[in-house]
Order: sequence, then structure tokens, then C-alpha cells
Amino acid sequence: MKKGTIHIYSGDGHGKSPAALGRAVQVACHGKSVVIIQFLKGKGLEDSVFLKRLEPEIKLFRFEKSDENFAELSEEQKAEEIGNIMNGYNFAKKVLSTGECDLLILDEVLGLIDNNIITVEELKNLLEARTNEETDIIITGITLNDDVCALADEVTRMDTVKFKVW
Repeated sequence: MKKGTIHIYSGDGHGKSPAALGRAVQVACHGKSVVIIQFLKGKGLEDSVFLKRLEPEIKLFRFEKSDENFAELSEEQKAEEIGNIMNGYNFAKKVLSTGECDLLILDEVLGLIDNNIITVEELKNLLEARTNEETDIIITGITLNDDVCALADEVTRMDTVKFKVW
């Protein structure tokens, strides 16, 4: 029995979420299931016709209601969205506790720590909800500190050297 690993893709550079999505496709190609939960992404990829075609192997969830980025919301809107975000956090805990997937991607979950929505301890509690020891977890986000780093088996820092918009 293989032991699942916890990966972190972090840094100021572009490519964290695409790298996680690439890993999701690799896992799905081996007949395994993937759940992606996006946080703080504005509209994100939820309406992607392409990703919907990848179901049921890859399932994407986003609990926020606003299409705007979290930082651009009023304080009142942020308070409402925090409730929605916590629904996503609790769903992630349920996914891990039921062993529902082979790979769980928590896209931009580190931003929840940056925005004081959850603590490092709450992230640790979420990760400890994993009952299927074979489940892999990918965490993405910009900020990385020693406490978060200690939660992972593997950490990748993304640094953009040059970026050109499509």
C-alpha cells in the first residue's frame, strides 16, 4: 500500500494551479478520481466546458458566490464569502474523511491563511482528516512559511522568470 503524499506548490510565480491541474490529468489517466476545490479565485474554472468533459474522473468545486476576486470585495461581501469559503473547507474535510478521491487539490488554500480566514492549525486539522492513507493532496498558494512547509512531504516554489499573456 502506497502512502499518500502532501505536495505544496507555492510562490509569487505563475503556474501553481496549472501544475496542479496537470497532475490531476495524469492521475485521471490512470483511472483514478480527482476532486479540485478552488478558493479565492473569483470566477475561477467553475464554468469551464472543457473541465466539465473530464467528469466524473475530475470534479471541480467552488463555493464562493462572487465572480470578483476576494481582495476586491467590500467588507460586507467578504464576510458573506467567508461563510461560503468555510463551506468549501468543510467539504474538503468531508472528502478527506470519506476517502472519496485519490487526489484532492486545494487550489489557493494558502490564501485563506494569508487572509486570516483559517489558521495553519486549521489547515493541519483539515489534512489530518484524511482517512485513506493513499490519498494524495496538493495545496497551492502564494505565501509559504515554515509552519505550512512542515505539513508537506514535498514543496515546490514557482518563480516566474518571464511571463507573456496569451
